[in-house]
Amino acid sequence: MTDTALATLYGYPDDRTWVTANFVSSVDGAVSVDGRSGGLGSPADRKIYLLGRELADVVLVGSSTVLAEGYRGARRAKPLPIAVVTARGSLTPDLPLFTDTAVPPIVITTEAARMPSLPADVIIAGETEVDLRVAVTELASRGLHRINLEGGPRLFGSMVAEGLVDGLNLTVAPVLAVGDAGRIAHGPVVPPVDLALASVLRADDVLLLRYQRRISR
Repeated sequence: MTDTALATLYGYPDDRTWVTANFVSSVDGAVSVDGRSGGLGSPADRKIYLLGRELADVVLVGSSTVLAEGYRGARRAKPLPIAVVTARGSLTPDLPLFTDTAVPPIVITTEAARMPSLPADVIIAGETEVDLRVAVTELASRGLHRINLEGGPRLFGSMVAEGLVDGLNLTVAPVLAVGDAGRIAHGPVVPPVDLALASVLRADDVLLLRYQRRISR
C-alpha cells in the first residue's frame, strides 16, 4: 500500500473532534516488555506510530508514560504539541519533553496538583482528578480536534470509561511475552464497548488492526 493510501485509510474525519488510541500488544496481550512498549515494536508498527502523529493535531499521553518512555517534544514540518495528563503534577521543567521540543507542550492537570512552573500551556481540568471531558473540550477549543492517544493503559481505560475514544489502532506483535505486563487498557469496570473492525493489514507476521466505535458518543 502506498503512503498516500495508508494516510487516507488512517485519516481522521473532518467534521468533529475524534480520539484515536494507538497501542501495540503481544499475541498474549502484554502491553510492554521489561516495562517499555518498544520491546514489542517493529518497522511496520513504527510506521503506523509516526503516521498517527503526522495525521494528528495533538498527542495525548499520561505522565507515567512520558516518564517511562522518555518522551521528547514532537518534531515535524508542522510542530505537533504533546498534551500530558497529570493529576498529581509529577512533571519537572528539566524533562526532555520541555527542553527538546519545537513547540511548548500542554499540561492537563488539577487545582490540587503541586507542580513547579513549566514552559507549557497549562490546562486546569478539575479540582483533584482530571476531568477528561473537560480536557478534550479544551483541546478542541484550541483547534486540536484530531487527538492521537498514545497511552498509557490507565489513561486509555479512563478515556474508554468516559466514552471519549472513537477509534483504536492496534498492532499485534508476533511474540508471546508472558511475564506480568498489563493490558492496553486498565481502569474502572464499565460495560464492554462494541467496536467495528475497520481494516486489517499484514506486514510479515505483524497484524495492523483498526477499530472504530459502533455508536458515536
